[in-house]
Formats: sequence, C-alpha cells, structure tokens
Amino acid sequence: MNYLPEELLIGAAADLLEGAGHVAVGALSPIPAAAALLARARSGGRMRVSLLGSAQHNFFTDGGRELFDCAAQGRIDAFFLGGAQIDGAANINLVGIGGYPRSEVRLAGSFGSSYLYFLVPRVILLAPQHTKRTLVERVDFVSAPGTSPPGTYRPGGPVALLTGRCVFAFDRAAARFRLATRHAGQTMQEISGNTAFAYDAPADVPVTREPDAETLALIRGEVISEIAGTYPRFAAQVLAHQFR
Repeated sequence: MNYLPEELLIGAAADLLEGAGHVAVGALSPIPAAAALLARARSGGRMRVSLLGSAQHNFFTDGGRELFDCAAQGRIDAFFLGGAQIDGAANINLVGIGGYPRSEVRLAGSFGSSYLYFLVPRVILLAPQHTKRTLVERVDFVSAPGTSPPGTYRPGGPVALLTGRCVFAFDRAAARFRLATRHAGQTMQEISGNTAFAYDAPADVPVTREPDAETLALIRGEVISEIAGTYPRFAAQVLAHQFR
C-alpha cells in the first residue's frame, strides 16, 4: 500500500484514541488533528473532537482557558503533547536546549502542558523525528513531568509515545517505556540506535498496523476536507500524494 509517513502516524494515533469520548487537540497539530477526526469517523460520530484554531471543530468560545477548565472538570479523555526533548521517564522539554536558564536554544515555552499532563487520563506523546536529539536520556528542562511522587493523586498522564519509527507504551508505575510496535521497515537496531533512553522490549515486536484502503480513503477524503481550513498546507500535501 502506497502511503505517506504522515498517514501512517495518523492511523497509528487514531488507533491509540479508540474508545475515547472527547479528544482535544492543541494548535499547530495537523497530525493529531487528523488522527482525532479519523478516530471520530471510525466511531460513527460518537467521539467528540475539539481542535483549537478550528472554526468548524471547536466548541470552545474562550480558547485555551476554556480547554483548561474542561480538563479540570474531567471532560477531556485524550490529548496530544510533543517536545523538543522527551526522556525515558516521559518528561518533556518545551523551554530550551542546553543548561537552563542559559539555554543555547530557547523554545516557545511550556504553556499549559504540565497542567494538562496531570489532568487528562490519556496523553499521547508525539515525536515524528525519532533521533537521539529528541529522545534523550534526560531532558534539559522539565516542562511537564511524566510521573509523580508515590502516593500523589494524579488522574492524568502519558500512555504512549508515537514516533516516526515505532510506538512505545508507557508504564506509569515503573516510569518506563516499552516498545509496543515498530513501523514497517524499521529494525530493532535502528530504533535502539536512535533512542538515547533505556526501554523494555519483548523478544518479538509486532509491526505497527499500516493504513489500509478504507483508512486512506477516510484520511484523503473526509478527514482532509475537514482540516483543510485550519491546515491548508498539510491538506494539500496529503492530497497531492494521490496523484504521484
């Protein structure tokens, strides 16, 4: 099956959203947005999707502030977070690369990542660029911690890390990732060689489910038409792939 790497990530992310009642997606997130809409289509419209920055798929009237209120009330089941750095304890860094506060590279900032990380039950981390530069042994700055001290009540947190090479599941009790699936064409050596943190792996790691004809038809049809207004360049990229 001929598909874009982004379409594989959209399909894999949608699989991770199965069963969620309400999925919220932040701004500048075309792959999570497409995955949420794909998951909603698969659910027959039962799933609710809120895309910040979208006029069509956003019932919030007060932007991020209302999103935070909704999360605090327990009305968001899944959310996506990324980071310039992600480590083996699922800590993410959105502040700067290098020794803080004199970071060599300053980033956009943490915004409400730590708040949502603690409250949303199913947080999926996304790292399309699977390299040792992104998947580090220890983040230079903790924008949002993956785990909390023992005995601390925390209703939310990370459940998985989806990368351009594989899917990791996260064990909150052990504070450790486990290799769940590897994308087609990726070897165990390529994954380990591009990951700076330690993780667990079974002897036999299945291949990530590839998008079938039905999934690709949904992505390239209904899903892309729905996000084209918010992410026109991404939509054009996916549509152009059909005519190569």
